[in-house]
Amino acid sequence: MHRQRLAVTVLLTATLTGGLVPAAAAHDAHRPDPVQRQLSLLVERDGVPGALAYDGKVTRTLGVADIESGRPMVGAQGRFRLASNTKAFTAAAVMRLVVDGRIRLDDRAGTYVPQLAHHTITVRQLLKQTSGLPEYSALADWSRPGTPEDYLALALEEQPVFEAGTDWGYSNTNYLVLGMVIDTASGVGFRTYIDRTVVHPLRLDDTYWPAPGEFTLRGPHARNYGVHPARPDAGRVDVTELPGYEFGASGGLVSTPEDLNAFWDGLFGGRLLPGWAVGLMTRDTTDVGGRDVYPPGSRYGYGVASIPLSCGGSYWGHGGDLPGDSVGGGRATGGRGTVTVYTTTWAAEGDSLRHLQGAVDAALCAKRR
Repeated sequence: MHRQRLAVTVLLTATLTGGLVPAAAAHDAHRPDPVQRQLSLLVERDGVPGALAYDGKVTRTLGVADIESGRPMVGAQGRFRLASNTKAFTAAAVMRLVVDGRIRLDDRAGTYVPQLAHHTITVRQLLKQTSGLPEYSALADWSRPGTPEDYLALALEEQPVFEAGTDWGYSNTNYLVLGMVIDTASGVGFRTYIDRTVVHPLRLDDTYWPAPGEFTLRGPHARNYGVHPARPDAGRVDVTELPGYEFGASGGLVSTPEDLNAFWDGLFGGRLLPGWAVGLMTRDTTDVGGRDVYPPGSRYGYGVASIPLSCGGSYWGHGGDLPGDSVGGGRATGGRGTVTVYTTTWAAEGDSLRHLQGAVDAALCAKRR
């Protein structure tokens, strides 16, 4: 199951200028900036309208935020949809419940979600994407709102993809269910609980859950462009407005590059969870190299994935894709920093995926070059 499938199915119903913000001084004028080169490939070769890379100190941009007006690409405080990066927030909240003794990883999900009462699927398998639950988003009628129970019922009408615990398969349904687990175990609803345990402690002031029926993005943001699945002959169109509330625990958050970097630093820097809990998230993993969008050597843990770096080591993040954006990056091992790379159209396959991941790699390996 592809991590971008959720928004692809949602959409079934629902002059380039470059900028380099004070980064230029940080690089030898006689050496090409490897990060900027990857952004140039995304914009000038792959046709991405706008691209950004933010490493905590330097913001690099290329392209435009709005094709019609030619407005320059937004910076590190511009809002965008996190898409499946939301799963890492959800996983961190689940682990907080584990730390506090309110749930156990090997509890059956049916303990908290009555629709799964007769299934052997565990909380751990949901986190690791090893439950075998079918993808719900391709089955939903996105022309009208639904509840998590409605969406889960659609998935349960299908045959399992595999027996729980015997394989790995990316499915937004896993994190839909984890949101329901948080609802029951916390007693306050997953959005409120994730805000209380993740967003607010890290002071991610520009990160929010869209309200029911809210389609637009708040605050400064770029427009998003993609091929509408229902009107492919129209070519690339504006797909900025989406029913973000409906994406829920698997993909609903809106944030900024600054906030997303702060999240990765907070999670892996021990500000949210004790070391043993973060260790479980990153040690109890599955080899996913060559599957979905993950290159060889990648591993998937509890809502986070590691991707090898060309300079050695790896970085931990997740990634997320919609027809109108792709987001990559995370925090590298060995103290090499944190980065977010964002494009204003889908860049989840072929050359565009390689160039997006190449920008992440170039930023995190810069200290080794």
